[in-house]
Amino acid sequence: MTYNEKWTIGELLASEAAAAIVAKHLPEFVSAPAFKMASMHTLDQLAAIPQVSLPQERLEGLKAELAGITLAPVPAAAISAEAVSAPGDSLSLQGKVAIVTGAAGGIGRASALKLAARGAKVTVVDFNEEAGKETLRLIQANGGEGIYVKADVSNSADVQHFIQRTMDAYGKLDVLFNNAGIIQKFSLLQDIEEDHYDRILNVNLKGVFLGMKYALKIMDEQGYGAIINTASTTGVRAEHSLAAYTASKHGIVGMTKGAALEYVKRGIRVNAICPGGVATGITASVPQQLQESGYVPEEFPNMRMGRYAEPEELAEMVAFLASDASSYMTGSIVLVDGGLTL
Repeated sequence: MTYNEKWTIGELLASEAAAAIVAKHLPEFVSAPAFKMASMHTLDQLAAIPQVSLPQERLEGLKAELAGITLAPVPAAAISAEAVSAPGDSLSLQGKVAIVTGAAGGIGRASALKLAARGAKVTVVDFNEEAGKETLRLIQANGGEGIYVKADVSNSADVQHFIQRTMDAYGKLDVLFNNAGIIQKFSLLQDIEEDHYDRILNVNLKGVFLGMKYALKIMDEQGYGAIINTASTTGVRAEHSLAAYTASKHGIVGMTKGAALEYVKRGIRVNAICPGGVATGITASVPQQLQESGYVPEEFPNMRMGRYAEPEELAEMVAFLASDASSYMTGSIVLVDGGLTL
């Protein structure tokens, strides 16, 4: 079939001869993300996009040269399927390298085990050395591979150290799961001690900032990577008597979106999960905190499913966001809360 102006860019690129002509006339466009996005456009439609700035004389010269070739028709459905298909299991993490902070227990341990089970080599990071090494032992007992690094995520030198240890061991970094965090003592804002406020913000928010700061340098050089941050339902709404904790988690949501926007065209995806009630050590400590403080909040989370989530249920979402199956997700703030925020 002879070329006509109704042929889409995707159909042109499916022909080796036509693709060569397009590359000859539009060398600055063919490697740009916008060009891939225009696969369903005709050349005239592409030229109508203001950001493209395609001069009319170049467009006419391109179409004139294309008119001299014959193309085999390519069904649009086939082009679309080719664009979204991925070889193998897109949920597999085989060959990937991941760092998990706060991996000594709860969501962090469950996620480290899940990532390793899917094929990733995992750097287990936690300040609790005994429990962190236990997570690594469990990974290895299940046939996985990893290393343990003791670190305080609010300390810049510690963060740089566990990232460098990962690079020394595996030579790359595919996934960072910024999970480490601490809970605030239940109290009214006026009663929060400054040092307690500082500790909450340093671990929960600064820890995520430092993890992203140094991981992004590696991922930017690589041209790819995935970052997952643990926010909370308090990242999208307030929780009574947890103002400092709520502020830290709102900050994580904002930082996640900001980083996602900055790196969206650099091959790096940044997303966050927002757990509700999860059966972890932090959750188990709440009743004792209330008893010790003598303060009972006026409202408690409404567990609509009638139960807390298991850490493994959050780990499934982490593994999904780390995998190629979530390749079109960035800046997403994913609620995994059993309907808590409905």
